[in-house]
Amino acid sequence: MAQAHTSRPQHYTLKGIAIFAGLSANALARIQRRCSWRRYEQGEPIVNYLDPSDEVFFITAGEAHVTIYSHAGRVVSFGELGAGEVFGEYAAIDHGPRSASVEARTSCLVASMPAPAFRVLLETQPTVTLAVLTQLVKRTRTVTRRVYEFSTLHVDNRIQAEVLRLATLAGREGKGARIVPAPTHVEIASRVSTHREAVTRELNRLSRIGLVTRSGDVLLVSDVERLAQMVQDATGE
Repeated sequence: MAQAHTSRPQHYTLKGIAIFAGLSANALARIQRRCSWRRYEQGEPIVNYLDPSDEVFFITAGEAHVTIYSHAGRVVSFGELGAGEVFGEYAAIDHGPRSASVEARTSCLVASMPAPAFRVLLETQPTVTLAVLTQLVKRTRTVTRRVYEFSTLHVDNRIQAEVLRLATLAGREGKGARIVPAPTHVEIASRVSTHREAVTRELNRLSRIGLVTRSGDVLLVSDVERLAQMVQDATGE
């Protein structure tokens, strides 16, 4: 991992980081002084799988991928991180190697904090500790759900579930939702453990029945509830 720049221009701030919501301006300023800053460009690695580093990272602008690359070069995607999110806390807490690779999906401005400083922060700021615990529980629930889907759903239904997840995150616009930027077929395939051709076939089928439409960098889901019902029918829930 490249070394982070240590300069801190005045416009660099942790104010938008979710786990710091509710902290006083003075407390946030103290945290910012413990951080280094760096801008990562699209495709540039931030941390690598099994890396021994233990800094904690805060994305203040941009988006990043969370992935693991197999020895054969296959990409397994665990999702995306956006502005306001934190990652790297696993290694800071348990001193283990990185559990996944994180690379910039867009140009990202990232602050990093040494693990010892982060552990002190958890010991001295209960609201931050609770926010981190809540985030860990949320991620555990997401992984549990994905394992269930991989174990029980046909690949077409897994693709539907992933499109539904993205539509839910994007927010409703009437009956529908606009997913921006639209993920590539390769990205969806890596998230649901299949290949690009399977994603193309299923999205084409959903397009033929009027559920999804792609226009440029936008994937439009015309009826989120109808898609949710399809996934529910497949899971039996």
